[in-house]
This record gives sequence, C-alpha cells and structure tokens, in this order.
Amino acid sequence: MFQDFNLNPAILKAIDELGFKEPMPIQAEVLPILLSQRTDLVGLAQTGTGKTAAFGLPLLQNIDAKNRSVQALILCPTRELCMQITKDLLSYAKYIPELMIVPVYGGASIEQQFKSLAKKPQIIVATPGRLQDMIRRNRIDFSHVQWMVLDEADEMLDMGFQEDVDAILEYMPAEKNTLLFSATMPAEVEQILNKYMNNPVRISIGAKNSGTANVRHNYYLIKASDRYLALKRLIDYYPSIYGIVFCRTKLETQEVADNLIHDGYNAASLHGDLSQAQRDLVMNHFRQGFTQILVATDVAARGLDVNNLTHIINYNLPDDIDTYVHRSGRTGRADKTGICISLVHVKEKHKIKAIEKQLQQPLERALIPTAQQVCEKQLFRHIDNLEKVDIMREDIDDYLPIVFKKLNWLTREELITRVVALNFNRFLDYYKDAKDLNVDEDKKDGKDKKDRKEKKQHDDSHMVRLFFGLGKRDHIKPNSLIGRINDVTGTKDIEIGHIDLMENFSFVAVDGDKAQFIVDCFADPSKNKEGIRVEITTGEPKSRDGFHEDRRRRDREEEQHSRRSRRQEKDSKKAKKDKKVSSKKKKSRENERPERKHGKRVRY
Repeated sequence: MFQDFNLNPAILKAIDELGFKEPMPIQAEVLPILLSQRTDLVGLAQTGTGKTAAFGLPLLQNIDAKNRSVQALILCPTRELCMQITKDLLSYAKYIPELMIVPVYGGASIEQQFKSLAKKPQIIVATPGRLQDMIRRNRIDFSHVQWMVLDEADEMLDMGFQEDVDAILEYMPAEKNTLLFSATMPAEVEQILNKYMNNPVRISIGAKNSGTANVRHNYYLIKASDRYLALKRLIDYYPSIYGIVFCRTKLETQEVADNLIHDGYNAASLHGDLSQAQRDLVMNHFRQGFTQILVATDVAARGLDVNNLTHIINYNLPDDIDTYVHRSGRTGRADKTGICISLVHVKEKHKIKAIEKQLQQPLERALIPTAQQVCEKQLFRHIDNLEKVDIMREDIDDYLPIVFKKLNWLTREELITRVVALNFNRFLDYYKDAKDLNVDEDKKDGKDKKDRKEKKQHDDSHMVRLFFGLGKRDHIKPNSLIGRINDVTGTKDIEIGHIDLMENFSFVAVDGDKAQFIVDCFADPSKNKEGIRVEITTGEPKSRDGFHEDRRRRDREEEQHSRRSRRQEKDSKKAKKDKKVSSKKKKSRENERPERKHGKRVRY
C-alpha cells in the first residue's frame, strides 16, 4: 500500500483520488529506496510499468516547494512523453499549490516557455534539443539542481541525442543525484551510467533487455505481396482492436493508412512529415478512442504513452531487436494483457530466433484466419452489439408503433435474419472468394524455384546500376537505402535489385526505365534534403553465376570513381594555381605599363 511509504499526506490524498491502491513492481522496489536515502539509481523496466510514479513521487516528497529555484530536471526523448510526465506529476502534486512544474519541448511557442521559466519552477521536464536551446540562451539556472532524471534513456540515445545528453549532463552541478530509467540497457546507456553516476543502486524488473510478460507474441508467415491483405484480415478478425501498426518508412506509413481509410477502417497516420498541429490532432483522437488504428513510424511513435492498447502489429519486422522490444512494450501495460503481431516474409524468418533469445519468450507461429473464421467473428460481434445496445426509450417510443405496423408481416426469424444481413452482407461479399494467405513452408516445388530464378535473372538484365554517395561509414543498410529511394521518389513501385555497400558509397541495381527518374529526383534539393549524390554508373547488375567477375568489376568501378575524385581535386587545385599566377602576371604588367609625362614616355 502507498500508505506504507511515509509519503506526504498531500501526495497520498492526490494518488488516492487517482485510484492508486497497490504499487506496481517497479514502484514497490524504487520508492522505499528513494524515500529513505539520497542515492543514484538505475531502473530497468519496460515502458508502461509505472516508472513515472516511481521517480516522480520521491521527487515531489523531497522538493522544497517554498524555494523558487530549479531543483529537479527530468530529461525524456519526445514531446509526447514530456507532456505526459508533466501531466502525471501535476496530478500527483494537486494539493501542493506552491509547486510549479514546467515542460520544455520543441514544436511549442518558445516565447511562452520563456515566460513560464521566468516564474522559476522547481521541476523542469524537457526534451534534449529544446533544453540545449534554453541553455545556450542562458534562460535556466541549474546551480540548485539536486535531482537529475533520465527517462527512456535508451530511446533518447537511439534517436541521436547522445551529444545533447552528454552536454546537458556536463552542465549540471557535480553534487546531485542521478536517476536513470530505461527499457533496455545497450552499451551507450552503460557508458552514461559509468561516467556520470556514483555507485548507483540497480533495480531490474524482468530480465535485461527483455519484453514484458503480459504480452503474447505471434507471427504470421506470408508472401510479401499479401502483406496488406493479411493486415486487413487480422484487423477484421479482431473487431475490437485498439492498436498501432508499425511501418518502416514515412511513405509506407502514409500508404497503409490511406488504404485502410479508403477501405472503411477507422485509421490515421503518424510520421515525421506531419506538422506539429497535425500530430497533436492525430494523437488526441487516438488517445480519446476516436481513432481505432494508428499507423506510425518508430521515430514518430517514440515516447507515445497510450493506455489500454490491445494490439501492436509489425507490418515489417524492425532491423534492430531493441526496436521490437520497444514496440511490443506499448501494449500489456498496467497489469493488462496485449498481443504483438508480426507479419513475416519467409526470408525474414531467421530474425525470429534472435528476437526470442532477447525477449526470453517464444514467438508463436499462428495461422491467418480463414474467410469463414473472420465472418463468424464479425457475426458474433454484431449479435453482441444487438444484445447490449443502449435503448433510449424516451426518444424512440413515439416512433415504435409506426415501425411495428410496417414490419408486422415479418416473422421473428425473418426479422432477425434481415437485421443481421443488413450489416453483415458486405463481409460475406468481400470474403466470398478470399484466398488462403498462409505460406506452406513444407511445400518444396523445384520447378517454381527454377522459374523464379529464371525470372529474376531475366529481370536483372534490364537493370541499371546507380552510384549512391552513402556507404558503410554512414551506417547505412540496404533496407534504409531502399527507404530513402522510396521517400525521395515518392513511390514504392520501383524494382530494386542487388545492392553493393562500399565503405564510402554504394551501388544499387534498379529498373532501367526508372534510373534517370531516380537521378532527377535526387537532383532536386526540395526532395533530396540530405544532398545525397546519385548518378548512373557503368556495368551490369550482379550476376549469380559470375561472383568473381562481378567483384573485379566493382573494384574497377571503385577505382574509377576514386580516380575521378582525385582528378577533379587535382584539376581544381591547378585551376586555383593558374588563376593565382595569372593574377600576379596581370598585376606585374600593369606596374610595367609606361605612362606619359610632359608628352614623353616615362618607364618606372
């Protein structure tokens, strides 16, 4: 019970009104420590397990509300999480009127945040980027900070805030206590722990880097071409679904959301191309339940805190296992259960074992429901809705005699049949000739494999190799390179063949008819905001039967590009040198030019 922790009566009153009775596991472990001593602490637990109260309640207990100075700083990765933490802390501090908590995040009016900070709050909740801006503008005095909290530390570093976090931690006073909370513990988080924390107490709820035990993990083997059909069928099979569908790219996210909306589903998209106002609108509708399915990218969904999610659907498996852990951890919160579903192409199946090893939980293979199973599920839901419908007698009583008279000729069975058919016919019609979307792994058809191989070789002969100015040193992977092509060109219909990643650049085989189109798109600064250099190069795509020849060709191409770069650099230096020499000669000639004095030539 929270009463056992000797909390301030004002805090106890607030959390009692919120309905808090028994502390969650992370709270039961952390609260006794932080309420009894000043210490650094590392808490390892999944998102949605009550970490905000675990560090928030001790902060509120230890803050001097009468002292108008910043005493605690909470750093988190995203605007949404920043707002959520602020909202939670304000609800816990409802009966401490002197206490002021201010959120500082990007995308909001900086002038308004200046005004809020000028009132000297005791607690600041901030995102790294905007906080760095405030520090540069000298808007915050951190000299009295006693508590520093890093929430969702792994996500902050994964989003590229490593330098910002280091700079902020260096700026903080030496005499303070640091609390670090994370769902996973990668090497980068361990470095922060070792560098900035002093003998921290370690609390771990669940195994390190593992998933929550309240989530069931299922995967479905499908053909790549059936991915969207499988998604629709699963959504139909779970008619009460309230969840997030994760996609890899912004373009794919928008396409999936648009298709779902067009097909009559209550869906919306969330990705980096949306304005802040659009993001806020989408999230408000989703949190309030007006939107049933949110289709999102990982970056856009960082820090989302939405309760009661029933399903997480991986439209594609992520490349990084930690990302899978974060995705799945968004359901099964607060002792509730959830399902994490993955649509897996046969070639991706090798990732399943790696995910199982880290989660320390099995991923169970499930079969995509048949058309009959989906229709039965929808029918039972429709019948349940009929049974539970809230009848507003006062509103319809005057109209019922007319209805009874109109339908008097129908028997009870005929009336029920017509009511069911009215809302159910579209499902029967859609699934009338629906095919089986499951992949049979045991089916080995050598002829089909040969045909696919011949088809691929035939298609490759019509491909052109493109040079991309990105390579291994840029931490680029084939999938992310394909994603950039999709984003810049605005289409996913371009056929892409073999990809060769070099140290400083890459070669990508593409459909010959689309090669110049890709080059033109990347030449447009408004589309290619990263300024990635792309050009058509010589040579054929990789041949399956000519590995060594292909390797020699790649070496020649690499050497050609290196020579071209050295030649361009040499020509540039020579041009600068020639220009300098020419300038000196011109100046010398001007000094030697004869002038007339008293009608005679005089040479100086």
